[in-house]
Amino acid sequence: MSEFKLDFQDTAIAFADKSNAELKEKYRLFRMLNSPVLNSIGSRAAQFALSLGLPVEGLIKRTIFEQFCGGETIEECDRTIRQLGKACIGTILDYSVEGKATEEDFNRTKDEIIKTITRAKDDPDIPFSVFKVTGIAPLGTLERVSCKKRLDAKSQAKCERIHNRIEEICEYAYQSGQPTFIDAEETWIQDAIDRLATEMMERYNLERPIIFNTLQMYRTDRLQYLRSAHKTAKDHGYILAVKLVRGAYMEKERERAAEMGYESPILPDKKATDKNFDAAVDYCLDHIKDIAFVAATHNEASTQTLVGKMHDRGVPKDHPHIFFSQLYGMGDNLSYVLAHNKYHTSKYVPYGPVRDAIPYLIRRAQENSSASGQVSRELELIEKELKRRGLR
Repeated sequence: MSEFKLDFQDTAIAFADKSNAELKEKYRLFRMLNSPVLNSIGSRAAQFALSLGLPVEGLIKRTIFEQFCGGETIEECDRTIRQLGKACIGTILDYSVEGKATEEDFNRTKDEIIKTITRAKDDPDIPFSVFKVTGIAPLGTLERVSCKKRLDAKSQAKCERIHNRIEEICEYAYQSGQPTFIDAEETWIQDAIDRLATEMMERYNLERPIIFNTLQMYRTDRLQYLRSAHKTAKDHGYILAVKLVRGAYMEKERERAAEMGYESPILPDKKATDKNFDAAVDYCLDHIKDIAFVAATHNEASTQTLVGKMHDRGVPKDHPHIFFSQLYGMGDNLSYVLAHNKYHTSKYVPYGPVRDAIPYLIRRAQENSSASGQVSRELELIEKELKRRGLR
C-alpha cells in the first residue's frame, strides 16, 4: 500500500462551490435518501402523481432533479458545465431518457446524442460523451443477438438499423475528435453491446482512444474479458479504451438467474467486487501504453489506491490514458479533491425532461439507499462541512 495519499475528507475543497443554502438543501435531501422507508414512499408517490397528471414536475425539478441532473436541455446544463469547469472538473452530458420503443424514438435519441457530441466538441470542460445502446435499440433484438438466436428478416432489418445508428454516432465522435463512452447494461444484452463496441474501437481507436466500452467489474467474467479484449486490440493494432465500474443491476441480475435456473453472473459480495475492480485497474496500469481507462467509482479506497500506485510508479497525474469519474450530485469529496490535485476528473451530468428522467432518478434513489453506506458517508461529509461553517 502506497504511503502517498490525498485527503478525501477535506470538505472545504469538496463543497467549495456550494452556498450555505445549497449545502443545507443537499443535507435535507440526503437525509431523506438515507431512509429506505421515506425513499420508497417518495419514489412511489412521484410515479403515482405523474401517472395521474398531477402538477408535481416543478417540485421534483427543484429537489431531487436539481441535485442529480444538470437541466432539461443541453442549454440548461451550461451553468453546471461552467461551474464544474471552474473547479477543473469535466462534464459528461448524459441524455437520461429511457424506456422508448419506436424507431422514431430511437432516431430522436440518436440525434440528441449527436447534439451532445457537437456541444462537447472543442470544449475542454466536456472531455467525454456517452450513450446507452438501449436508448437507440429494441431490447428484444439485443437479447436475441446476445443469445445468438437465429434472426428472421424483421429482426435482421432491426439489427441493421441499430448498427447504422451506432456507426453514425461513433463516426461523428471520431470526426469530432470527441471520446465517447458506450455504457454497459444487463448481462443478457451485453454481448451484443460488447461486439458493437469492439467493432467501433477497431475502426476508430487506431490513433487515439475515441470509443470506450464499459466493464462492470461485479461480473465474474469481466477480468478475463479485459485481458482478452486487450489481446484482441494488440493483435488488430488499436487502443483498447474501457470505463471500469462496479455495476448497477446486481439485484435484477441475481433475481433473473434464480428464476431461470442459471448460475448468477455476479460476484458473491462487495469484497470480491472490490478485489476484481482493483485488479482491473492494476491490469490497465500495467499496460498503460495501449490501454486508456476511466476509474468510474465512488469508492474512496479504490480511488486512493489508484492515486498511490500512479505516484509510486511515476505515472503523471495528467496521463492522457487515465481518468477518474463520479456522478453529478455525489462523490464531491473525490471529484473536487482529485481535480484540486490536478488529476483528470469528470462528472456524469444527466439531463432530459423531468418526466422522462423519473426512471433514472428513482433508480438513483434506490441504488443510493441500498449502496453500502454511500449515502451515510455523503451525509457525514455534508454535516462535517456544515459544522466547519458554523451552521450546526
